[in-house]
Amino acid sequence: MRYRDLGRTGMEVSAYCLGTMMFGAVGNPDHDECVRIIHAALDAGINFVDTADMYSAGESETIVGKALKGSRRDDVVLATKGHFPMGEGRNRSGNSRRWIVRAVEDSLTRLGTDRIDLYQIHRPDPRTDVEETLGVLGDLVREGKIRSFGCSTFPAEEIAESHHVAERRALQRFRTEQPPYSILARGIEANVLPVCRRYGMGVLTWSPLASGFLSGKYLPGRDLDLSSGRAALTPARFDPAVPGNGAKLEAAGRLKEVADGIGRTLPELAVAFPLAHPAVTSVIIGPRTMEQLEDLLKGASLQLDDETLDRIDGIVPPGTDLYRADGVWRPTALTELAQRRRPVGER
Repeated sequence: MRYRDLGRTGMEVSAYCLGTMMFGAVGNPDHDECVRIIHAALDAGINFVDTADMYSAGESETIVGKALKGSRRDDVVLATKGHFPMGEGRNRSGNSRRWIVRAVEDSLTRLGTDRIDLYQIHRPDPRTDVEETLGVLGDLVREGKIRSFGCSTFPAEEIAESHHVAERRALQRFRTEQPPYSILARGIEANVLPVCRRYGMGVLTWSPLASGFLSGKYLPGRDLDLSSGRAALTPARFDPAVPGNGAKLEAAGRLKEVADGIGRTLPELAVAFPLAHPAVTSVIIGPRTMEQLEDLLKGASLQLDDETLDRIDGIVPPGTDLYRADGVWRPTALTELAQRRRPVGER
């Protein structure tokens, strides 16, 4: 396992970060098995664990807390996130001071710890001034409840604005960003990653397998089972009859040939790819089973050479998105008609 500095936080983390989204009701409901998976990851040298309050409605954090109970906690850089709704009612989501204070307290309770090493704002919140968010996060650092904080899936302009606001208002700033990044989703190479480098931010990337497209299960010419696994949840994403999916499947097939050429599996190639970018600190792997963890760990030592990266660039050019990860934030300027269409009488 390799280790890298997490931006300028002073923390050193493993190049593989254990993501726990699949622990709990949404993925693996067996708490004991999930704990064993976490312990196996730590034994393999991973010292970076990422979760979120909304993963299985808090169950993932509870499982992580069980796994890190005792002496293991001190050896782990523990990261979690907040923003999404937790329960019914108003003011139980977002990036306001009111909610973040409550969300951090709830996460600390579920995790069974007195501090969070990296607390991340899971998505932008157009209703809340970023000054409000940075202010409460800085207060939580001073109180010792979080050690550092970052953002997740923020567009480049929101990241840059947050740094300008922090400088103008003498506030602490986001130290990390957690964006989706894979061979099939390279759009952030043009903007997010250069901005993160400029501000010295650590970057932990998610969805290196493009939600399963680079798992080796979905390839051109192969009969695709759309009734199980991820395909059962979102069959339109994998159905070859849907426009655009053919290009993804073709790219996956060509990338498998690249992996075969260096004696590696497609998932190993896919997970190694983000780590070749100079802005990326760590790549999040999200196993659901022990077998999946073991398969992913086989690629921990893989470092892609220039020839392999050139072949990848020839299949999916730099800055190109063939695939859009679910849950990526879209600005209200695009999603709300009132912000992009004048009233009928004023057009």
